[in-house]
Amino acid sequence: MTTIIGVNLTNRAECSAEFQQILTKYGCSIRTRIGLHHSEQDVCLNRGIVLLDLKDDGQKLIDELSKHWEVQTMKFE
Repeated sequence: MTTIIGVNLTNRAECSAEFQQILTKYGCSIRTRIGLHHSEQDVCLNRGIVLLDLKDDGQKLIDELSKHWEVQTMKFE
């Protein structure tokens, strides 16, 4: 099974340290991490989405991230 999650970070500058600590805690479960930040007309905004490709179902990671941010999940057999 492949699990991909998207985490919506509404204030990247404020939450980056806490977010990174959580990812480090579950680092062995993360295969790929992609960060997508929002921008408008030459201005980099302070929000973005992080996509994570997980090695397992990632439920513990999803539960912890969901306490702080919006998380969307895709699962493929």
